[in-house]
Amino acid sequence: MARYTGPVCRLCRREGEKLFLKGDRCFTDRCSFERRGYAPGQHGQKRTKLSEFGVQMREKQKVKRVYGLLERPLRNLFEKSDKERGVTSEIFFRNLELRLDNVVYRMGFARSRNEAKQIVRHNHIIVNGKRCNIPSARMSVGDEVALAVVSQKQARFTLAADLFSKRAALPWFQVDHTKLTGKVTAEPTRSDIHMNVKERLIVELYNK
Repeated sequence: MARYTGPVCRLCRREGEKLFLKGDRCFTDRCSFERRGYAPGQHGQKRTKLSEFGVQMREKQKVKRVYGLLERPLRNLFEKSDKERGVTSEIFFRNLELRLDNVVYRMGFARSRNEAKQIVRHNHIIVNGKRCNIPSARMSVGDEVALAVVSQKQARFTLAADLFSKRAALPWFQVDHTKLTGKVTAEPTRSDIHMNVKERLIVELYNK
């Protein structure tokens, strides 16, 4: 599966805000955005005026980078959300949040979504008693997520749990880091997702 393998701190600088893509480093003085909070490249410090399309594109790119998706999977997820009954933007973010890799990250089993994808692909995750190695698998209310027994002694899961305490708690799941298990208890809403993004612009962009 194709994925972005370049420097992730560069992405935060391009979007002009911290996207917390690199786990614990984002909370320290080593964060590149703290030292160089302007866009990367030779002309990064120049002011540019964006067109209407450019503003919409930046909002979409922000979401794409936060969730670690490439363009085709993101568009496919939007088209699927657009066919469901309800407010498209709310359904879109709900489907993004309920991806298995995001749930693993939200529950504090990984320090970043990229690490969560790797953990899922390497068969460290048990969903409802069965191994699941598909990061895009959609979770539902009542689904239980746990670390495989043979994986629980790895130090990175302890580090991820420590970082979890620095993030805002979310009401749509429960997690027990002593047992390394979690459960989806409700569907996430847009108000549960603390992200500085104007989803209306993304809907307008994809509906052109």
